[in-house]
Amino acid sequence: MEKKIVKIVFILCSLFFALWANAQQMWTLEQCIDTALTNNRNVKQQHIAKEARTIAYEQARMDLLPNLNANAGQSFAFGLAPASDNTLQRSPNSSRTSFNVSSSITLFDGLRMKHNIDAKKADLYASEADLKKIKEDIVLSVSTAFLQVLMNKELLLLAEDQLALTKESINERKLLVENGRMAEGELYELLAQEAKEELSRVQAGNALKLSLLDLAQILELDDFRNMDVAVPEHLMDVETALLSPETVYGNALVTRPEIKSSEYKLQSSEKNVDIARSAYYPVLSFGADVSTGYYDLTPNDFSTQLSDNMSTSLGFTLRIPIFNKFETKNRVRSARLEVENSKLEMENTKIALRKTVQQAYQNALAAQTRWASAGKSEKAAQEAFRFANQKYNSGRATQYELFQAKNNLAQALSEKTQAKYEYVFRSMILELYQAP
Repeated sequence: MEKKIVKIVFILCSLFFALWANAQQMWTLEQCIDTALTNNRNVKQQHIAKEARTIAYEQARMDLLPNLNANAGQSFAFGLAPASDNTLQRSPNSSRTSFNVSSSITLFDGLRMKHNIDAKKADLYASEADLKKIKEDIVLSVSTAFLQVLMNKELLLLAEDQLALTKESINERKLLVENGRMAEGELYELLAQEAKEELSRVQAGNALKLSLLDLAQILELDDFRNMDVAVPEHLMDVETALLSPETVYGNALVTRPEIKSSEYKLQSSEKNVDIARSAYYPVLSFGADVSTGYYDLTPNDFSTQLSDNMSTSLGFTLRIPIFNKFETKNRVRSARLEVENSKLEMENTKIALRKTVQQAYQNALAAQTRWASAGKSEKAAQEAFRFANQKYNSGRATQYELFQAKNNLAQALSEKTQAKYEYVFRSMILELYQAP
């Protein structure tokens, strides 16, 4: 009898998964993560922010180069007008054409450009760390929703199994009632049990649909009705021994992107202090200039004048700051306040990380204990149901006692399934905080 029931359940499960797989598109965890990272708008926005930081860093480096400018001018004069010999001549009207090419380079500016390059590089690294943090949050969110779908699928399968067993019992009892070997009232009890288990199956199916909807929304898909997920091959390959929260926290301080981001932001604010202080120093620059022009008051032709009027100059310029209404001093003070604020933000980030790691460890430890207890409870419920079934078949137990043992087994199986996926999820979170 028991072998027959097991065979029927196996066939029903096989048909169920075959029909499900043919009707719906299977998604792996990797596909879900890749799709979410591709579609998520926060990731796209952070990519734009990172690109802007890259441009700012490149421009800071290019500021070391000399500039080069060309100018051309055309002027008209009436009455007295300058000639090429720098004298004023009277004419009804005259015109002048001028050309100029100039270049300059900063030789010393109190190391302002160097500090600006370092600050922009730190900003770029902070942006990259922020992008990594957003991606890790999305991976965690997708994995959570994915595991929820897997758990609800398994719970639905358990509900289907329980219902199949009850239907098989109803068919057998109907034959006994027809042959007068069983009271019809016991059949009604089985029908009531079937209705109860049918409700459980419907509830499990609804829970699965809602979890698929949550996953589809995270992936930013328009439809979830033809969606299904595949069980990862190494789903249960989790560490049996959990690392201590102190060890995980120590590793997280080195690897977590939010810590790196706060460190880079602190470096940037410290460089901004150096940038502000550089305004106390003089600025030395070197420049070169080439100019020429054409005057219509001179009888020489255009090309001759351009050659004759050519002028070249080289020179150094030293700008010494003396008094700027305490602007530099106040900028330095503001920059130092920003450094203090960055330090506080980094400390807050570390404190939040420590709390998160401690909570993740305790949750993983509790989930591990719950899973172990649920396994023992499931074995005990299996044995109790087997014993109740034997007693019922021999007439030493009532149908109510059999139903009670069957319901206890179903509850134990459900608890074990939930505990298993919770342990996988909690272990995954703990490993995420120490992953490089």
